[in-house]
Amino acid sequence: MSDPIITPDLVLLDADAGDDAEAVINRLAQLLGDAGRCSDPGRLAAAALEREAKSPTGLPGGLAIPHARVASVGTASLAMARLSKPVAFGAPDGDADIVFLIAAPDGAGAEHMKLLSALARALVRPDFVAALRSAPDPEAIVELVGEAVAPAPEPAAATGGAAAAGGAAAASTGDGKTADEPAKSDGTEDGSTGGQLILAITACPTGIAHTYMAADALKLAADRAGVEYLVETQGSSGTTAFSAADIARAGAVIFATDVGVKGRERFAGKPVIESGVKRAINEPDTMIAEAVAAAGDPNARRVSGTAGGGDTSSSEGSGVGIGGRLKQSLLTGVSYMIPFVAAGGLLMALGFLFGGYEIANAKVCVPTELDEGTVLYPGGCLGDMSDAAFYALNNTLWDLPPGGLMQYLGAVFFAIGSLAMAFMVPVLAGYISFAIADRPGIAPGFVAGAVSLAVSAGFIGGLIGGLIAGVVALWFTKLNLPRWAAGLMPVVIVPLCASLIVGAIMYMLLGGPLGWLNESMTDGLNSMSGGSKIALGVVLGLMMCFDLGGPINKAAYAFAVAGLGLAGAGLPQWEIMAAVMAAGMVPPLALALASTVLRPGLFTEPERENGKAAWLLGASFISEGAIPFAAADPLRVIPSMMLGGAVTGGLCMAFGAQLRAPHGGVFVMFATDGTWWKFLIALAAGTAVSAIAVVIAKQVRTAAPAEPASASIAA
Repeated sequence: MSDPIITPDLVLLDADAGDDAEAVINRLAQLLGDAGRCSDPGRLAAAALEREAKSPTGLPGGLAIPHARVASVGTASLAMARLSKPVAFGAPDGDADIVFLIAAPDGAGAEHMKLLSALARALVRPDFVAALRSAPDPEAIVELVGEAVAPAPEPAAATGGAAAAGGAAAASTGDGKTADEPAKSDGTEDGSTGGQLILAITACPTGIAHTYMAADALKLAADRAGVEYLVETQGSSGTTAFSAADIARAGAVIFATDVGVKGRERFAGKPVIESGVKRAINEPDTMIAEAVAAAGDPNARRVSGTAGGGDTSSSEGSGVGIGGRLKQSLLTGVSYMIPFVAAGGLLMALGFLFGGYEIANAKVCVPTELDEGTVLYPGGCLGDMSDAAFYALNNTLWDLPPGGLMQYLGAVFFAIGSLAMAFMVPVLAGYISFAIADRPGIAPGFVAGAVSLAVSAGFIGGLIGGLIAGVVALWFTKLNLPRWAAGLMPVVIVPLCASLIVGAIMYMLLGGPLGWLNESMTDGLNSMSGGSKIALGVVLGLMMCFDLGGPINKAAYAFAVAGLGLAGAGLPQWEIMAAVMAAGMVPPLALALASTVLRPGLFTEPERENGKAAWLLGASFISEGAIPFAAADPLRVIPSMMLGGAVTGGLCMAFGAQLRAPHGGVFVMFATDGTWWKFLIALAAGTAVSAIAVVIAKQVRTAAPAEPASASIAA
């Protein structure tokens, strides 16, 4: 590596760095700043403290590993303090006297992640920790850390034993297994599991520290118990899956994860011990003992005997409650949905940029006979296709009229983006269902998402439908059918029956109520338009931000567009359109501001990445850019967005901002009749209110949290 991960000037020995965790973290962050490793030590410290507030990073044995990933860090680095006065970092057995601040850049590469992961694994080794405590000077610390993160020269030949010569720690091979795997049992007679393996999977949201620490804590516990053990770390340093032979020979499996297990169906029928990743660090001996006991217990909880993701017993004792499983399922759906939102939304924005705002909503008039050279024009004569789709389908680069290239490119971009965005809700529902029932849940989940769009239920319908589809599919996978029917389960019975059930529920139970709700809301808005326009703006703002593309949002938008299309449309209709569009821009812009500028540490890494795209999505009036945030944390995000939307909608009406375009965001400021500055002031005010509100809401915890599934880094 061009830059070592730690140097002597990043080490404090036997120092008094302060009375609390905040003081220690600030001191170590300043060390990194003084060494030129971080351009903004204050931001680094703030991010580490935000992470600390979510879940303390203290570990058994007097250790702590505060960590953060921020753009101001130039290269992955460590700062270390051996404290003369131990400080509380929330460890279960007392205060910490050895503290490593792990600082990673936003775009840290795989090699840097391997270094940080290797250090984390070394910290579970008593000999390595003892060597740190007895090191005479910073140079010795640097040498110890260097040995710990150095790749093993011959990982295949390494065998059991907790210690390496000179106190060097077990290094990560980068292939998902520990470099010093324990030796195989000599025979079934004296092996604690009858000669069978105990397999473990460890995983946390970003996989730098706890993923690998849990893996090695369990390995050392297995060594102490004389148990054969292999681990698959589903972290940032790469993963090599267990072989089929290993799985077949395994007596039990441990899932120590804060996120969904990749390839869970591989372990169908195996006894399972399941918990969050921190339990594996804090109680590895207990978990190994539980796995050994489960391997010999015919009544032990087992991974589902089908391809489904559930288990054959209740969740009692699993370590992951219903709430945790629900959150994992929602996060899985969101993670698969994000690429569709980002790609589709940005393509639509490019369509507005190239083709103009009218390309999204104008209908094309198609004469009965098209003479050569006839120009298509907006009108609404025949068909139900937008200019964008029609123009993209019925023209090519070789038959464009003069000057038509930009309009054609805009049409193509918008048409492609619209198609990509159309997958958003089905993908969300499909992969929520997948997270619950694995592959049998995909088809009914996608069907639920498609039906949700058909009945105007939007993304909230997708959430509900995905959960229903997953539960129904999982129930079918647990049926005990004759052997001849079992083979038909994953390809015929489950997709057919689960899709039928969830589709019928969505159509028969949700379609009517949602249609009535839309009609009632439209009637209510019409009754308000003659009264207080500020109150109308507030109501429209609340509706635009409630379900982000769902039926309530669409009702408000349809109300504004319908008024805009009236023959006698004038100032009242233009003001309503301005309030609706500005309020609809608030959620993605506010979440972009909160996740990339104000408090990035409160958001997961995928959310921070999505926040970068949300700037352009919000500027383009694509409210769906906020859906990944809302789906992952609806109780905090949606009320915060509604508050800002109400402010923006009310201010737009109070200021008299006008807009004649039905779509386009900042790309249609030319259609504001000179009131663009009023529009932007109202938008900025609501964006700021929502961003501050969501930051405050995300810091409110009703109880001391367990390790969250949305930790910002290396949870």
